[in-house]
Amino acid sequence: MNTLSHVAIIMDGNGRWAKKKNKPRKLGHLEGSKIIKPIVKYCIKKKILNLTLYALGLDNWNRPKNEINYIFYLLKKFLVSHKDFLIKNDIKVKFIGEINFLTKDIKELLTRTEILTKKNKKIVLTIALNYSSKHEILNSINNSLLIKKKKITINDLEKNLYTSYMKDPEILIRTGGYKRLSNFLLWQNSYSEFFFIKKLWPDFTTSDLNKIIKKYFLIKRNFGAL
Repeated sequence: MNTLSHVAIIMDGNGRWAKKKNKPRKLGHLEGSKIIKPIVKYCIKKKILNLTLYALGLDNWNRPKNEINYIFYLLKKFLVSHKDFLIKNDIKVKFIGEINFLTKDIKELLTRTEILTKKNKKIVLTIALNYSSKHEILNSINNSLLIKKKKITINDLEKNLYTSYMKDPEILIRTGGYKRLSNFLLWQNSYSEFFFIKKLWPDFTTSDLNKIIKKYFLIKRNFGAL
């Protein structure tokens, strides 16, 4: 029988959701941010130990500056206004990506959030921020070379990935209709079950997640065997 400890989600479609309603893209990001809390609560209920959300890719800096600034505003608002929610629900928060390149105030907030929640155990909510899987793999190789001057093993590389503290995702979900990974957890998703959903992220519900999980448990996972 399949086990499930890690769900990863590419939260795509906020801008298109707003455009369909003839609204500014900011509204799509705002409505999309409201989906996170119920999804986290659902994962806790189902005893899923890890939830990883793709919030901002390194490549997304090509977007208009005011949109990027608004995404960071929503992140700060979420983390500050949900401190009690994180503690009460025993949620540990981790951030992965090129964090050192973010502004000082953002880095300090991320650090404070990780420290505040580091002893929580029900679920690890990992937020991929300013993230690039290619950069992650390259950084892991370079860090491995600092330790081992000769041959690097798979184990060496995996120990130096941002996600070394958790198992690889069993389920990868992308909302918004596109069927691509967009530089997200390329190494970790080598055996994940992919679910590409047409619904845009602000329309995604816990019922949709429940249907995906039910389908997942019907899949025979062979990992290269028969």
